[in-house]
Amino acid sequence: MRSVQDHLAAVLAAVGPVTPLDVLLHDASGCILAADVAAPIDVPAVPVAARDGYAVAARDTEHGAGGRVPDLPVAHDVHAGSPAGLRHVAGTAVRVASGGPLPIGADAVVPIEETDRGTARVALQRPARPGQHVRHAGADVHAGDVVLPAGTRLGARQIALAAAMGRGRLPVHPTPRVVLLSVGDELVEPTTAVRPGTVFEADGHALEAAVLDAGAAAVRVGVVPDERATLREALEDQLVRADLVVLTGGLSELVHDTVKDVLAPLGTVRLDQVAMTPGMRHGFGTVGRGVGGRDEDQGVPVFALQGHPVAAQVSFEVFVRPALRAMAGHTELFRPSVAAAATQGWASPPGLRQFVPATVLGSPDEGYRVTPLGDPAAPSTTALAHANALAVVGETDAAVRPGQVVHCLVLEG
Repeated sequence: MRSVQDHLAAVLAAVGPVTPLDVLLHDASGCILAADVAAPIDVPAVPVAARDGYAVAARDTEHGAGGRVPDLPVAHDVHAGSPAGLRHVAGTAVRVASGGPLPIGADAVVPIEETDRGTARVALQRPARPGQHVRHAGADVHAGDVVLPAGTRLGARQIALAAAMGRGRLPVHPTPRVVLLSVGDELVEPTTAVRPGTVFEADGHALEAAVLDAGAAAVRVGVVPDERATLREALEDQLVRADLVVLTGGLSELVHDTVKDVLAPLGTVRLDQVAMTPGMRHGFGTVGRGVGGRDEDQGVPVFALQGHPVAAQVSFEVFVRPALRAMAGHTELFRPSVAAAATQGWASPPGLRQFVPATVLGSPDEGYRVTPLGDPAAPSTTALAHANALAVVGETDAAVRPGQVVHCLVLEG
């Protein structure tokens, strides 16, 4: 039996960031930057006004006769889009808009609200200090400085900075495309009338939401019957669009299950018993060796998960979600975890790592408490739907005692 750590290590060793693409800014949102972005020039390139007001030489505003601040003639107007290079004439003021280039020789800006707002001559309330309300050249960033390092997740603030640097395109790790197939003759869509022997298909819908939550793109193919040729055809059809494939169902060792027989000759997928509950039986590897026109080194990672919705979702959290985060270029691959005291006890199968839907309450100051939901030995979709965490019980524990500290994988805030 394979340990959870060994299976996760094999998964992460087999996946890597999706090949970077150069994309337009509006397509970069939510992606991870694949290369450093450096400033091409000083920003601002020249000294500019930080406030609407009057650009002056501070020495011209010192108290004159009688201790009065002298009025200054207004020699020019400068707007935010005005070209730099205007020379300041000693003893004058220049009306300047915020962001406008400071005239050469001026060293301060007097805010408009500290004046009489004159257009021909301006009266100042107090002397100016050299450098006041001036953003000097390179105050934001100097040419060559890295403003966005590789690995940054691009949101509104980062895209604004890239645009301010004159970058209309960015190299990013694109969002991984995940194809979801649910295998089973017994499965029907939730919109279908129930018939004896049928089960509503929940895995594909759940994992579609989970993929989106992980920051990837989901393509839900739907239900595929337990028929080898049909499953192989569906798989080959989807490889062209897939960066990763997740199949659910068809993993029991009965003769009519098709997943193992279909995947085995197509690549490196192996099926293992992983020491965990729920979701003990797992398949993982790559498909692509001569399939769908792909070369061997272009293999697509494939996960085969058990069909029970709780097992599928727990396995997604433990193995698939970290893989997707790695493929998208994230450095933080895992959900946050907290240590919480159990409010009640429950049994745990020795030798298996147990994942129990639970609620975690508390705070860093007062500590956290964890309460299992439903039957920890047979977790239900109802319990998982109301959980905000998975309580994780180690392989060496046969039971959790009330008050025992349990590590919990936090699913939501």
